[in-house]
Amino acid sequence: MIGFLRGNARWLGTGLLLAFASAFGQTWFISLFAGEIKLAYGLSDGQWGVIYTVATLASATLLLWRGSLADTVPLSRLAPAVALLFAMATALMAFGQGVAVLICAVFLLRFTGQGMFSHIAVTAMGRWFVATRGRAVSIMGLGYPLAEALLPLPTVLVIGELGWRGGWMVAGAILLLVVTPALMALLAQDRTPQGSAGHAGAPGLGAVHWRRADVLRHWLFPALVPMLLTPGFIGTVIFFHQVHVAEIKGWALADMAAGYPIYAAVSILSALAAGWAADRFGPARLLPVLLVPMGVSMLLLGGVTSVWGWVALLGLLAVTQGIQNAFWGAFLPWVYGTDHLGSVRALTVAIMVVSTAIGPGLTGLAIDLGVSFPEQGIALGLWCLVLAPASLLILRRLKAETDGRLGPALT
Repeated sequence: MIGFLRGNARWLGTGLLLAFASAFGQTWFISLFAGEIKLAYGLSDGQWGVIYTVATLASATLLLWRGSLADTVPLSRLAPAVALLFAMATALMAFGQGVAVLICAVFLLRFTGQGMFSHIAVTAMGRWFVATRGRAVSIMGLGYPLAEALLPLPTVLVIGELGWRGGWMVAGAILLLVVTPALMALLAQDRTPQGSAGHAGAPGLGAVHWRRADVLRHWLFPALVPMLLTPGFIGTVIFFHQVHVAEIKGWALADMAAGYPIYAAVSILSALAAGWAADRFGPARLLPVLLVPMGVSMLLLGGVTSVWGWVALLGLLAVTQGIQNAFWGAFLPWVYGTDHLGSVRALTVAIMVVSTAIGPGLTGLAIDLGVSFPEQGIALGLWCLVLAPASLLILRRLKAETDGRLGPALT
């Protein structure tokens, strides 16, 4: 493992940096400013939720259209360009006036951060690595929990010292003065795929490189849509409604914060384990276990009374989040090949972004109708546990189409 890290430090570092810096466009980071944003613009919870949902859905639409740039534009140009656009989004948040500008700012934050930075990172790992793709994706994915563990406290302190607009100014400065130059330096040297026996790209099922139209016509993609939607939906709403959960359970937010380092640590460990398993046994074998920990965690939400129960359920939730980071990054190129991976991944990432957009709105509406989020957790948990055995049917049919070869290679 040490040799793998040393020999691929430049490219693994690129993915790790993109994943880490995507934090500035993720829900958990933006939510740190939510109270001040609502106060500054005179928004109710519902109005802020609508703005967030509309902006996120718009970002998913644009990602679906322009995500294929990862196939046609060299990443050495694409990644820094997106970083500059990302910095512009933070400037709009810091200096913008009026709700229309706020909508544009949130839209760009979601498109560049949650959307394109994550999309470029995973696409690059899928294209640059073959035999060690699972490990590469899992190491890249460490950027997400590292950001979740390291950034919240400094961000809160910066907001306290400089105000919420000052917080966005600092985020923009980091993107402009640190992230963009670092990406330019890391991507100055190109890379050809490793572990593919000298081929320029690794094909997928049927020894071909699938185009987006082929993916949509095949049975597998529609079958995977519920698995694509669910982790993003649940992972977003459980943090989006944490204040509501605290009020329902009678917990202090400061006590609940003890769960976040646990969440980050478990996410890292599960991602590394899933990456190793994907390389050793094949990524498809992770599908049946993907949603089980998340299902159990949501069932716990309805019944736990101690804040330590919250910590435990976050740990279980983190297992699924860690697995999914490694799973999708290894599974999609294994199934569909790498030549059109940017276009294919744009489709899947857009679906994931949509799930993060509709989640707060739907669950918030249910809360308004008198169904608390802990009560909703029971239904969400059962949904996950129903999908787990259903995924066995997907695995069985996939196994039949690959003549039983579900290992790391199809050749």
